[in-house]
Amino acid sequence: MFKKLVSTLLAGAMVLSLVACGSSDGAGQSASTGTGDTAVTQTAAADGDYTQITYAFVTFNTVPDDTSEVEEALNQITRDKIGVEVHLMPLSIADYTQQVSLAVQNGEIDIFHTLGDLGNSIASDMCYDITDMIDVDAPETKALFEEEWLKTTMQDGRLYAIPTLKPFALQPMLIYRKDIAEELGLDLSSVKSAEDLTPIFAQVKEAHPEITPLAPVSQGDSGLTRWIPSIDWLGDSFASPTGVLQGSDMTVTSYYDLADFEKYAGIVRDWYKNDYIMKDAATTTSAAAELMSSGGYFAYSASYSYPLEDTAASLSAPSGYDVGAIALGDAYLDTSSMNAVAQVIASTSENPDAALKFLNLTYTDPDVINTMLYGIEGRDYVKNDDGTVSYPEGQDAATVPYTAQLSCGVLGNFFIQWPLMGSGSAESLAWEDEQNHNAPASPAMGFTFDASGVQTQYTAVSNVIQQYLPGIACGSVDTESALAEFRQALKDAGYDDILAEKQTQLDAWLQAQ
Repeated sequence: MFKKLVSTLLAGAMVLSLVACGSSDGAGQSASTGTGDTAVTQTAAADGDYTQITYAFVTFNTVPDDTSEVEEALNQITRDKIGVEVHLMPLSIADYTQQVSLAVQNGEIDIFHTLGDLGNSIASDMCYDITDMIDVDAPETKALFEEEWLKTTMQDGRLYAIPTLKPFALQPMLIYRKDIAEELGLDLSSVKSAEDLTPIFAQVKEAHPEITPLAPVSQGDSGLTRWIPSIDWLGDSFASPTGVLQGSDMTVTSYYDLADFEKYAGIVRDWYKNDYIMKDAATTTSAAAELMSSGGYFAYSASYSYPLEDTAASLSAPSGYDVGAIALGDAYLDTSSMNAVAQVIASTSENPDAALKFLNLTYTDPDVINTMLYGIEGRDYVKNDDGTVSYPEGQDAATVPYTAQLSCGVLGNFFIQWPLMGSGSAESLAWEDEQNHNAPASPAMGFTFDASGVQTQYTAVSNVIQQYLPGIACGSVDTESALAEFRQALKDAGYDDILAEKQTQLDAWLQAQ
């Protein structure tokens, strides 16, 4: 029954996507929110007195210098619909978590999204309880989700976030330059996992000593944490994992004690010593697309939930080259697959209702979400006859004044977002539906961890992870000695308390099933 309901939802999403792609009109063509505040909105419009909100989100593109014109385009829609004006706060991945935490503390933002750290955000009191608000301020968004999906963003029966609506099953991939692969006759079909990349990288380095084979996907992230199979993060982020499950074993385990972690860390260390990975990968503030567009790199590794061809097509323009994609493992579903990226109303927001109304538009109004992603038509993008979008002639993601296109799986409703030219189709959506249903799933699917009882330890452990993991994951430190020091520092920070608390909560959850 659940599969049938999800298939129905995605079928409806396909229709919404096709409708969005066929519309080149302005705000008048977007979906009605029906929030029931018509009188308030009309009064606000008459008085010119609109509620102000700020939306912080991560961009994997270049952070724009000026968002004012994009904000005005959005506000031309939102003033009339919900009596709200929005200020956009795009942040780089390197700065996102820290800046959002400070902004919530200072009451400077109204909406943000998680990046695999929802449980910690709830425990840190960063999330507004929207249980009693969603039926009034975002009923259309709620209707898009199955009850089981929303449970992944609940704690103790209360709703603290809305999952980004997108394909959920993430598959580790290698994104590579086709021109170099074709020039060297590289047999990428032989690559099935990350360890198979070593001879490929050796060929690239020998033929092009000026090129570094592997770029980090972001600061301190070589891709290592994507390559280990069948991991349930138990509420954590791959960027800061603590206790995890692997496969069918229901014993909460230290991620950094896994044999696979040590194996892949050793492989990356060898790559570092052979100049196969960027030397500054642990500290760079540049993301993969920017590094690839420089021409100095062959590939990077990340996880995506779209078909290989679609992923490559959507990443070619931002990368500045025609790129291909190959799988480095299988997709795997756990609770974090659904709640890793979830939209949150900040607990310190002075206008939570207005913020939730705007969030509702990002799930239901194609013009709102696509303006957030693509910017101003004609300046930042052009709309094609087939409903796709392209960058203006002679421009790309690095040169237009505004684009957040690489945040397409981070914001709102993916199924009403316009695809880049050459990517996205009804067949792709069907494939994504199939992945969501048939990818191997954790036996702990649906379990959410309450970190409030070990918050002090979480803070200390997080600091240790930030200190050690980038160097280990990017190969810039000796694996054996750094791992030993890292594991001891984790223990000293209270890591065992987190593992024990996770095991206790997981056992109770299993007993209740």
